[in-house]
Formats: sequence, structure tokens, C-alpha cells
Amino acid sequence: MALRFKNLDGSGPHGFDTVFKWAVGDKLRGLRRKSPSRAPVPRVEPDLAALATPPAPGQGARLTWLGHASWLVQLDGISLLIDPVLRDAINVVIRRNVPTGVPTEKLPPITASLVSHNHYDHLDLPSLKDVGAPIVTGLGQMPVFKGSRLGCTELDWWGSTKVGPVTVHYVPSQHWSRRALAGPNEMLWGGFVIEGSSARLYHSGDTAYFEGFKEIGRRHPGIDAAMLPIGAYDPAWFMSKQHMNPEEAVQAFEDLGASRFLAMHWGTFKLTDEPLDEPPQRLDAEWSRRHWPREKLHVLAVGQSLHVQQG
Repeated sequence: MALRFKNLDGSGPHGFDTVFKWAVGDKLRGLRRKSPSRAPVPRVEPDLAALATPPAPGQGARLTWLGHASWLVQLDGISLLIDPVLRDAINVVIRRNVPTGVPTEKLPPITASLVSHNHYDHLDLPSLKDVGAPIVTGLGQMPVFKGSRLGCTELDWWGSTKVGPVTVHYVPSQHWSRRALAGPNEMLWGGFVIEGSSARLYHSGDTAYFEGFKEIGRRHPGIDAAMLPIGAYDPAWFMSKQHMNPEEAVQAFEDLGASRFLAMHWGTFKLTDEPLDEPPQRLDAEWSRRHWPREKLHVLAVGQSLHVQQG
């Protein structure tokens, strides 16, 4: 079957035989790494009073980690959500290891929700309906939102749109897509560069390591904060085509030329075989190996906020 979308290198998703080997064959043969389904992950109570007022133009941006790849991003007087998955479970059976950073009912008014791709741990339709904000996402996603009364702006890679005073750019990632009855790669996947008056931010979406990070950094120089995934990498033979490990995420950060690294996509949902709390340990070890400044690395607690600004 011809794929509508492919990665920059021409690759598509794993075939059924490969997925079966990972999901069933290796498991039955005892070849998959075993680790607990839960682990302690830091969470703090959010400062709801501060979150009620987004930074004004010229005052930088506030980034609050909600868990997994979900973020509340506030800048230039508006609040955005990225990949909001705010319920207790995805696909009913995969339950949260740690509560969301800010419950839906306590969020400030949201101007738009940015959705990187259609996998259920990034596009949670009930969460998006509860928030009720218009959607910005990749090409082909419109059918997911049919009947939801949510406005939807679709973008191709390198496309842009305005959300209030902020410019949102949709950029490539190395991944794939599939959802319910839709075929593989019928809907585009990617990440976002969010450009305000005094902060430029990057959220990778789901991605393997790829050469595209250098091109994103070239087209969008001066990224003040890069939200990069560090989990869901084991076993490497299967996951490395779609997710980064912590060491690869550090290399992606260098390729982007960003100023600050913000870790995400770990500790919230048990999706792969590594322990839930292993990714930040490997990230810390790689950062130390490179002798990089500690002030550039941020592994936030769920619910914690960080203020970033150009310069």
C-alpha cells in the first residue's frame, strides 16, 4: 500500500511482522527486558495564581510540564497546550503513573491546542474536547475532529500560522502515524517551533534521532528552550526508528543549537521496556560526560514551571 506521508529519509512505519515480533514473539520467548509498571516520579503542586496570568509581550515564556509530552506554554499574553493528555488513562488500559500537572478544570483559558501527531498518547480527543480550544496540527488530521466542534488548522512541514500574536511553525520529525481505522501514515507527524516577541520554543513531538534537527536549528536559529523526549526507547532494535534515547536527545539538542534542554516523554505512561525512572539517570550521565553547563539542563517535576527568555 502506498503511504501518503514518509519521513525525510523516505522511511515509513514498521511492518506488521516487525511489530508482531516485538509485541508478541519476543515477549513469549522472554527476550524483552522486564521492569516495574510504576515508579516514583517527582510532582509538585502548580502555582495556579501565577498560571492565571500569562507573561506579557517582552516578558519571555513560562513552560509548565503536565506529564509525558503535554505542556502548558504561556507567552505574549496567551496560553497554549501542546499534546494535552490530561485524563487518568490512554486506551483505557494504560494508566498514568503520576497525576497530570494541572487538571483540566484548573487550566487558564487556552487560545489553541497544538497536536504533534495522531497517536493516542499525544492526541487525546476527550482532553481536547474538555479544553475546547481550536487545534493546530499536521496535514490529514481533520477527520479526527469531525463532529467535535473544534476548529482545526492543518499545516505541512515548514508551514506556519498565527495564534494571536504568536507564530506557530510545524516542523518535521522522524516518526509515523496510525489511528483507529485510518491506515498507516495517512496523517502527518511533526513538531512545533513557537515564536513570540521574546522567546523561541521548540517541541519535538515524537521522534527518533535524525538529521532534521540540524535543519530545524538552521531555519529557526536561537531556540531558547527545546522540549525533547528522553523515554520509550527499549528495546532499541524496535524503538530507535521512532523514539530517541537520552543520549540521542542530547545530540539532538546540540544539533538544534538551543539554549536550554527540557526533558519530556518519560515517567508518565509505561509504554516500553525500560524502567520509568531510568531516562533522567541516563540523561544526567550523558550531560556529565560532555561536561556541559548544568544550568542548561532542566528535568522538571510534573506540575513545575520554568521561565525562559531570549538571551
